[in-house]
Amino acid sequence: MKLILTQEVTGLGGPGDVVEVAGGYGRNYLIPRRLAMRWTRGGEKQIDSIKRARSAREIRGLDDAKQVAGELAALTVRFETRAGASGRLFGSVSPADIVAAVRTAGGPELDKRRIEITNPIKTVGTHQVMVRLHPEVSAPVDVEIAGH
Repeated sequence: MKLILTQEVTGLGGPGDVVEVAGGYGRNYLIPRRLAMRWTRGGEKQIDSIKRARSAREIRGLDDAKQVAGELAALTVRFETRAGASGRLFGSVSPADIVAAVRTAGGPELDKRRIEITNPIKTVGTHQVMVRLHPEVSAPVDVEIAGH
């Protein structure tokens, strides 16, 4: 099945890319979640506008991505949320929460869709999350969770 990606999909591509995927993956996952649309000749014309919007949102280049990665490495992100006596959080920490904490700590503006949390953050302590800044650059961010 031939699709045009409308958002970045890890391991597949970015917005505006034309990809070939299995039929079930496209019909049951990518299209219902609006991560992709069917490839048509009319849709082919929309690729330019999708790529323009992507370039406006994303960090300009590899050098900029490396600079932002350096800023993130020097940053201490502290996040405070409600937790039980055993150190277990009520709920979990979302990518939007991390973006807000980075912004509060004086870090760069990030897109929540670029934050990858491998395991849900549900306990107090220091956790590491990855931020995909560029297809070639990912930056680790240490997030310190404190309960109250």
